[in-house]
Amino acid sequence: MNLSDGISPVTSDPGQHDPTSATEIHHETSKAKALAQSRTFSAIATTLLRPQLSREHSQPHQRRGSLEETSINPRQYLIPVEDTLKELLEREDSDKNYQITIADKGPKVLVLTSISGGTKTEIRGTYMLSNLLQELTLAQRLCKPSIIVEHRQLNENPVDRLSRLIKTTFWNNLTRRIDRSNIDKVALDTKDWTADPRPRIYIPRGAPEQFEYYSKLAAERPKIRLDVQWLPEGEITGEFVRDLNAAPGLLAVEMEKYTDPQTGTTDLRGLPFVVPGGRFNELYGWDSYMEALGLIESGRADLAKSMVQHFCFCIEHYGKIFNANRSYYLGRSQPPFLTDMTIRVYEVIKAEPDALDFLKTAIQAAVKEYHGIWTVVPRLDPETGLSRYRPIGVGVPPETEALHFVHILAPYAKKYKMTHDEFVIAYNSGNVKEPELDEYFLHDRAVRESGHDTSYRLEGVAANLATIDLNSLLYKYEQDISHVLKKYFKDSLAMPAKWCAKGKVPGYMERSQEWDRRAKMRQTSIDKYLWNSEKGMYFDYDTVKKKQADYESVTTFWPLWAGVVRGPKAAVLVRKALPKFESLGGLVSGTKESRGEVSLARPNRQWDYPYGWAPQQMLAWEGLCRYGFIDEAQRLAYRWLFMITKSFYDFNGVVVEKYNVTEKNDPHKVDAEYGNQGSDFKGVATEGFGWVNASYMVGLQQVDVHMKRALGTLTDWDTFQRMTEQEVVEKAEAYKAGL
Repeated sequence: MNLSDGISPVTSDPGQHDPTSATEIHHETSKAKALAQSRTFSAIATTLLRPQLSREHSQPHQRRGSLEETSINPRQYLIPVEDTLKELLEREDSDKNYQITIADKGPKVLVLTSISGGTKTEIRGTYMLSNLLQELTLAQRLCKPSIIVEHRQLNENPVDRLSRLIKTTFWNNLTRRIDRSNIDKVALDTKDWTADPRPRIYIPRGAPEQFEYYSKLAAERPKIRLDVQWLPEGEITGEFVRDLNAAPGLLAVEMEKYTDPQTGTTDLRGLPFVVPGGRFNELYGWDSYMEALGLIESGRADLAKSMVQHFCFCIEHYGKIFNANRSYYLGRSQPPFLTDMTIRVYEVIKAEPDALDFLKTAIQAAVKEYHGIWTVVPRLDPETGLSRYRPIGVGVPPETEALHFVHILAPYAKKYKMTHDEFVIAYNSGNVKEPELDEYFLHDRAVRESGHDTSYRLEGVAANLATIDLNSLLYKYEQDISHVLKKYFKDSLAMPAKWCAKGKVPGYMERSQEWDRRAKMRQTSIDKYLWNSEKGMYFDYDTVKKKQADYESVTTFWPLWAGVVRGPKAAVLVRKALPKFESLGGLVSGTKESRGEVSLARPNRQWDYPYGWAPQQMLAWEGLCRYGFIDEAQRLAYRWLFMITKSFYDFNGVVVEKYNVTEKNDPHKVDAEYGNQGSDFKGVATEGFGWVNASYMVGLQQVDVHMKRALGTLTDWDTFQRMTEQEVVEKAEAYKAGL
């Protein structure tokens, strides 16, 4: 996204501006104020002072006074951008990664001269200097020769700063549209391994206006080489998806009609959506749900609404919500969250004129998805009545790097006396039959459909597992659909042809009684096959071996979120399972014992111990609250928020995809496969990571005001708890003394 988009005009009163507004807006208004100054002054003086003897992040009490600082005339500095940026990096960025962190060995101090009176002030410590680096980096990108920075910006409460950046900057920079404004860029695919990569988009037959739109665009701008293709008609099979792999492309998503206010002409434009991280351009599945939770807390229900509309388009035209909207994902879905996402959005927008139509359409789409994807073979296991992640597909998944599976395929290539590439072609085409390899890729695809890619919990068995996470989500679908039918549609909803799954007769009626029955049956099956009374936890069930798996996964708490748990099971689950997963930074994905030993031959997987992920935290918090375990939810939320805040404070504003929740000092450094999205930036992080942004906004609603204040002073959970308990004791003693 262009950082200059949406810059506000300079206010008529240059003295009035908000230093904590979006950076580009602040720079405009603060620059105007600087130009209004009538005197000449020295802009900056830098002085090398003695290095600090101890790290400032270990002394939160030194920061507290500045956090409360208020002044009628706050300290301001007019700073030349290029010279200061160069000097700051030369002095402080000792590891030359264009960030200022606690790992750097610089003096950690800079002297600035204030505008008013020319007073010299030390800007001291990693946090303040990294904030200065961020402001200067953004100003440089905006081509500003100089900027005004206020002292309170540089020492802003880190909780306030991060939540402000999420609301004013991160969400905007993660927002995408797919239309003429950017199709040449977003349709290009870094995973296109063909000989002639080019932007390409597939249009479903039910969207002729989009085909006309993109075809016209391709004719008008031949240099971008946009390839516009109808999606072939017919059932989506593994062979169907395989045959598209020679020409991979985007799958069209929802667009809207709009009228250009300047020309009066009507055209199409893409509905906006939020991507997981800055390098992505596709609409992702369960990432979007998690992001929606944070968007709603950030006052951006409009974006959450448009993502629901995208999902409805996908279900209508492709039959499912994709892992992401690329052609090689046509056979693969993602964890289903549509009903809950829809209801949450509706509760915010219900005063809008089209709100009830929005709710109706989305519930009809969810019904089609439920019947057409999750409760039919191959994903349905008829014996247990439970569902599995079991996508269709043929051959080697094409979205991975060419050498990703070389260790798996090498013995087979040797067996047939072929090169790696020759074997892949022969195997994908069916000229070579290898049932064991078919089984391997079946499970590999299922792992990716589950969203938990990758984990030893699922490796080599994923497609056979009736997982507790998926079946909790489907129970939630059943309960949500029943609730909506009763409350909003008089317990009767007609299903037109476009929302009918295969085998359904257009016009049939959906009623709550059937959905209540389905929910009760699934709940019974979950109790029978997935609950382990001895261990007090939920486990996955292997539908082929016909036995319960033994991998201890944090998904054991998803039934709390969905409301599946009955009777005393909730208390047993919290008492027995929570200690296994609670760590310094929140909940870990799985236990160390279940993961097993790791080595060069058996490397760490990113959805295993010791890593924690935002979705698992948010679902657990809400599930615990649902069953009355408020203290536990607050404690877990505090741990997660503290870890994110401290990393943000110590490491130049970093917000990443996942964290090592067992690590105290640098939890954002993750060495599992795929690295850690969001950590590779120069000077300033401008997007964070989607579902971590969301978890921060949601988590701040879980904790109370005292906890928020403690987080702002970087007080860890154990210290906060000790201080709180001491305060209770002191108040009790004071009360007794006053009697």
